[in-house]
Amino acid sequence: MGILRSSPASEYYDSEGLNNGYKYGHYKYIPLNEIIDSFAATYVGKGKLCENVVLNDINFHAIRALQELSYDTLKSVKSWEVTIPSTLVHVMPIDYVNYVKLSWSDSNGIERIIYPTSKTSNPKRADTATHLHGGYNGVILSGDDIIETTVDSDANMFSATRDKYASNSASDIGSVDADNMDDEYGDLVGARYGIDPQHAQANGSFYIDEDKGKLHFSSNISGKTVIIKYLSDGIANTDSNAGIDLANSMVPKLAEEAIYKHILYGVLLARKDSPAGLLAQIKKERFAETRKAKLRLSNIKLEELTQVLRGGSKIIKH
Repeated sequence: MGILRSSPASEYYDSEGLNNGYKYGHYKYIPLNEIIDSFAATYVGKGKLCENVVLNDINFHAIRALQELSYDTLKSVKSWEVTIPSTLVHVMPIDYVNYVKLSWSDSNGIERIIYPTSKTSNPKRADTATHLHGGYNGVILSGDDIIETTVDSDANMFSATRDKYASNSASDIGSVDADNMDDEYGDLVGARYGIDPQHAQANGSFYIDEDKGKLHFSSNISGKTVIIKYLSDGIANTDSNAGIDLANSMVPKLAEEAIYKHILYGVLLARKDSPAGLLAQIKKERFAETRKAKLRLSNIKLEELTQVLRGGSKIIKH
C-alpha cells in the first residue's frame, strides 16, 4: 500500500533531491519486497488462506508474477542511447527480453526507425580448409559441437555473410535521383515489380544474433546515435553477486492488486489440498485484476483521444 515517508516534502522538491536518495515520481511505484511483506501479513497465518506457506514460496511467486505482468501489462519498456562503433555491433542490455523499437536520432533529434531484416544472419563459421589437431582451420570439433577459436579485439565472431552485410554501402537502385531512376526503370515494361514497404527506406537495418546476444547494424548506422527500446522482466539485479534486488524491483501501484492475486493463485495451486472451487475463484479474480491493471496502465486520456478522432475525419487527397 502507499505510505508517505516521514521526510519533509521540501527535501523531495529540493534541487538536490536526487543526491539525497530521492527518485522523482517513484511514489507511483511500490517495491516488490513491500508487496511480499503485505501479502504475508494479510494472507499467511492461522485460519487464513495460506496457513502454512513459507516466505520462499511467496518470494518465488511474487517474482514470477512481476515477470509475467511485465511482458504485456506493466510499463517495463527501457531504453539505451548508444553510439554504434565501426564494428557495427552492440551487445544486448543485461536485462533484455525482447526489443520494442530501434531507431537513430538525426540532427534535429527526430528518431528514425531502423527496420529488422530477416534475409541475413551471422552464422557460425566452420571452414574446413586445413585439417588440424582433430579439428579444422579456425574451429575445433568437440563431439557434435563446433567451437570457434578466433575472435577479434571486441570478442566478436564474424562470418563471411556478416562481413558482406556490414560492407554493403551501395544503394540497390544505384542513384536516388528521380530522373535517373525513371531512365533506368521506366522502360522495363512488364518487369517493374512492386516494392516491399519495409525496404523502401534509407534509415538502415539490423538483425539480432540470438546465439551470441548481439545486435548487428548495417553500414550506414556506423557512428550514429541509436536508441534501443527494449522489454525487460522488471526484476532488478544488485551490483554485487547478491542476485535479485527486491527493494528496487518496482511495481506500479495501479497493478498492486493484480500482483497479490497472482501470488495467491500460484501459492494455492502448488498445494495439493487446495479446493478446486477456490482455485477457480482465485483464477477468475486474477484474470479480472490483470485486465483492470492493463486498462489503468493504458493511460487513455479522453481529451487526447478526442483530438485523434477529430484528425481522423479529415480527407487527405493523394
